[in-house]
Amino acid sequence: MSDIERVVHAVAERAQDAAAELAPLSRSVKDRALLAIADALVKRADEITAANAADVERARLDGTSPAMIDRLTLNPARIEAIAEAVREIVELPDPVGESVRGGVLPNGLDLRQIRVPLGVVGIIYEGRPNVTADAAALCLKSGNAALLRGSSSAYDSNTAIVTVLRDALEGTGVPVDAVQMVPGRTRESSTALMRARGLVDVLIPRGGGSLIQAVVRDSTVPVIETGEGLCHVYVDADADLDKAVAIATNAKAQRCSVCNSAETLLVHQAVAADFLPRVLSSLAEAGVTVHGDERVLAVAAAHPTGATVVEATEEDWATEYLSMDLAVRVVPDVDAAIAHIRRYSTRHTEAIVTDSLRTSRYFVARVDSAAVMVNASTRFTDGGEFGFGAEIGISTQKLHARGPMGLTEMTSTKYVVTGDGHLK
Repeated sequence: MSDIERVVHAVAERAQDAAAELAPLSRSVKDRALLAIADALVKRADEITAANAADVERARLDGTSPAMIDRLTLNPARIEAIAEAVREIVELPDPVGESVRGGVLPNGLDLRQIRVPLGVVGIIYEGRPNVTADAAALCLKSGNAALLRGSSSAYDSNTAIVTVLRDALEGTGVPVDAVQMVPGRTRESSTALMRARGLVDVLIPRGGGSLIQAVVRDSTVPVIETGEGLCHVYVDADADLDKAVAIATNAKAQRCSVCNSAETLLVHQAVAADFLPRVLSSLAEAGVTVHGDERVLAVAAAHPTGATVVEATEEDWATEYLSMDLAVRVVPDVDAAIAHIRRYSTRHTEAIVTDSLRTSRYFVARVDSAAVMVNASTRFTDGGEFGFGAEIGISTQKLHARGPMGLTEMTSTKYVVTGDGHLK
């Protein structure tokens, strides 16, 4: 075992002990601890922004893009927003101890299935240091110990935030080791966390597709896949074209750098001639570059809209742009749209725009993604929008949790059986 593996395992062992202490704590104890965390983040904002400034300066010297630097940057207003997000978690119901199902069996045994914490949750994430506080708070509220492994680009910021969180937990009744930062800036520490099976109960990667796939490929700890979103909007022959233009534009351009933004627009051939000039004009106003098939290119040439339209390649259909780019294809019917989605989708969110109840039901039944929207933007796939409050991420797999992962999805269950001297 290498030195870094020994260090990571020691951190995980402390997390196990903390998780055992945290699991039975009442909501009131956890909520007081979260409020202490929120207050400490605001009170010590200067320490956090000073550490963040060092990360931002390194990023600039490394030639990091302005968009990524913006995601990295913290200021007092953003720290206040992080603290407010923690306070919002305080207001959410505690799922731990909730009875899922149960009753008295014919033999007189009382059987209850109740929610319990997952245990030790490892989170590997990129870029945004706000995830450090968000993830820690969600884990604490759901009774889990958090092992946080952020990217090296935000190392100083994450270190400062975790120091503030741990100091705030002193004297609250919540064990300090319930929040720990996995030490190390290199991939070796991430790998050690991924291989800590038996010490870490579940691993959640948050970031781009390459990070998620690396964790899924290399981890021996159970993984919940989150985040990668190659989302589609399909405009049907029976669509209200005004709604379709608004939905397609919103899904792409309202915030293009997030996993629930649309990356591909599929258009039924019956409405392509009417719809494409209108949507291309709308996308042009939003600053979107269109990667179109032959039909789209032909319409763009015949109806100048000011849109930037380039020829789509096979790679475009499989690309999660996370930028102001949108792949657009004309399809012969709903079955062709579904076939395209089945081939290229990451099973995150797909949308159909149609006034046909029959077609919408057909689409919903055959599209196998975590969320399917009918006459609504893909941007609504979000824990807050769904009314779940905060989320740890959006799961694109099928085991345990699927879609936005709120507090309930951060729990497992156990059975409690009570008898009166029952023997089998």
